[in-house]
Amino acid sequence: MGKKTLKKTLARMKRQARVRAHIVGTDERPRLCVFRSNKHVYAQVINDREGRTLAAASTLSPEFTALEEAKSGKDAALFVGELVAKKAIDGGVSAVVFDRNGFIYLKNGIIAKLAEGARKGGLKF
Repeated sequence: MGKKTLKKTLARMKRQARVRAHIVGTDERPRLCVFRSNKHVYAQVINDREGRTLAAASTLSPEFTALEEAKSGKDAALFVGELVAKKAIDGGVSAVVFDRNGFIYLKNGIIAKLAEGARKGGLKF
């Protein structure tokens, strides 16, 4: 890992710690945690009190890979947001706390598109 990559990673970890100091998933409002890598986007709905994952979706999910048209980037994030919202609502969750996991929330970025997809899917933040 180069110096520049290490600095970026440490900066994200600091942001992550700052955000997680305020956010806790409960029974009423679990935490919607987002992770993005260079290739994929992942989202989980987590109840921190019980330590359980209630719903999860990613670009590696069977529902996503079964799509006819290839999606990537922001389109993929939008679909993953809708997919995790559908799974969470089927599991009895209607409101969540959004955890961006230290990633920067840009107006037209991948994290924002995932949040938009989750809202479109019926989750309340």
